[in-house]
Amino acid sequence: MPQILDGKAVAAALTEDLKKQTAALVSRGVVPTLAIVRVGERGDDLAYERGAIKRAQTAGVAVKQFILPADCTQPQLLETIDAINHDAGIHGCLIFMPLPGSIDERAVRERLSPAKDVDGITFASQAAVYAGRDEGFPPCTPAACMEILKFYGVDPKGKNAVVLGRSLVIGRPAAMMLLGASATVTVCHTKTRDTASIARRADILVAAVGHAGAVTPEFVTPSQIVLDVGINVNEAGKLCGDVLPEAAEIAGACTPVPGGVGSVTTTVLMKHVVEAAEKQSGINN
Repeated sequence: MPQILDGKAVAAALTEDLKKQTAALVSRGVVPTLAIVRVGERGDDLAYERGAIKRAQTAGVAVKQFILPADCTQPQLLETIDAINHDAGIHGCLIFMPLPGSIDERAVRERLSPAKDVDGITFASQAAVYAGRDEGFPPCTPAACMEILKFYGVDPKGKNAVVLGRSLVIGRPAAMMLLGASATVTVCHTKTRDTASIARRADILVAAVGHAGAVTPEFVTPSQIVLDVGINVNEAGKLCGDVLPEAAEIAGACTPVPGGVGSVTTTVLMKHVVEAAEKQSGINN
């Protein structure tokens, strides 16, 4: 049986630290505040929003919601972002993606102030991740992977890490963060040949494919630490990851779905908001 890397335990430990930070900020008249911008009523957005609000309440972070209809215009959305940028009482902003096809997503990403970009969607934030500079904030999901490794005492230094997936929001930044932690990193994608044999050489395997059951037993060895980033719904209508259960059983340690990386992601989001509030207020704990 693999060791279960319980994300809820990681989230609970991070939240306890955040409570202390938020209390210190509030004592100085600063309430860390997150703006949530949602266009339309996508089910996955609504689910994540509920989880984020619940986590914010636990951590002591205030939330302001900016809800726009699915048929809103680009000027309306950009005007909303401008208002958030200029509101000194808002320290971080989460914009749900993808946006409707009528919206220029790139223009939206670049309209947000990098100082308030707590989910790493602007090019300035992404550049900081790739350059290894301690500026801005990385995307929350790959940052959650790193928090899990840290909590369970896994040092990536000198280890072989394989990332399955090359998206801008998970795969690529996860690879860069592991590289920054001195791992030797390989990124596999849809054009990679014999991905399973490459994956088997990994000490740390990050599954960020976005397809249920994409990682089969042929990808996994008993010595591996497997971080399953996938959030999918299988044929039975149940939430599942990218890693098949029979593949997860082979690993030395694995994050569950649900209860793994996703459980930590919203807590990392709150961590970024608190850190943004500290930076913008000139308060360092």
